[in-house]
Amino acid sequence: MPIFDWGTYNGFSKLKIAELLGTRLTEIPPRVFMRRIDESYFRSYGEAAKYFTTITAHAPYYSLLSYDAETRERSIRALKRSAELSVAARAEVYNMHIGPHVWGGERDIDAVAEAVKEIISGLEDKLYFSLETSHAPWLVGSFDEIKAIIEKVGSERVIVSPQLENVYMYELGVHAHGRFDEANKNATKDFWLRVLERTLELSKGYFSLRFAQVTGFYLGNKLLKKRVPLGKGYPDLEPLAEALAEFMVKKIYEPGLPIEIHLIYTGPPATKYRDTIRLYQAVMERVLTYIS
Repeated sequence: MPIFDWGTYNGFSKLKIAELLGTRLTEIPPRVFMRRIDESYFRSYGEAAKYFTTITAHAPYYSLLSYDAETRERSIRALKRSAELSVAARAEVYNMHIGPHVWGGERDIDAVAEAVKEIISGLEDKLYFSLETSHAPWLVGSFDEIKAIIEKVGSERVIVSPQLENVYMYELGVHAHGRFDEANKNATKDFWLRVLERTLELSKGYFSLRFAQVTGFYLGNKLLKKRVPLGKGYPDLEPLAEALAEFMVKKIYEPGLPIEIHLIYTGPPATKYRDTIRLYQAVMERVLTYIS
């Protein structure tokens, strides 16, 4: 079993570029599922991606929660159909955003769990379903919330997928105060090791990480994130790379855990290939210090 698969999102037309660059993983981007595209596209995607070790898929941005029952059901149907198309494309992991809180508290957790049960029904033998962490408490997606959802769903096929800059914003309070630089000082190697430990607790089969650097802007009173090229935003890459290298070797590789590690770069399209390679290099240079 491969220990470390890395790559970025690619539409069908970009697979040749990603293949030439040597990325081991490709992800079907959410925008593909939001178009009226025939299933043959996804079958062709799977065939064209045969030289990648892993195919993942990012679900379209439909919320699992809504005050309106009809809206909720439409979202669930669309997400389930996208999961079925992901199977046609030979994807192994289907990643979902959860969405904003509606009622709050346990009621939201119960509603998300029921939605996830509907989406995965009949597909549990074909896909793992990952729930992505959020960047602020007004969105469902803290580690504790995702843990509660996983427990309520009761499936070995539902896991967490930390969007690491989201974790940085949520856990270090950036969502509340907007001081990226101040929080960055606390995004140390030890901070990231704790994040990776929590990820492992909620991971089965796949240890699936996502990352891009960000800045932020306000829409009303809510701080939203803006993805920027690597080296132009927060959090710093170096402490994260140090933590991930140590964790990969000491906590997964040496104990021989039966789990695949994914590192998916999710930054801006214009620089995504250059930045994907830089991210991989930063991690693997540090891995060498633990295995050489």
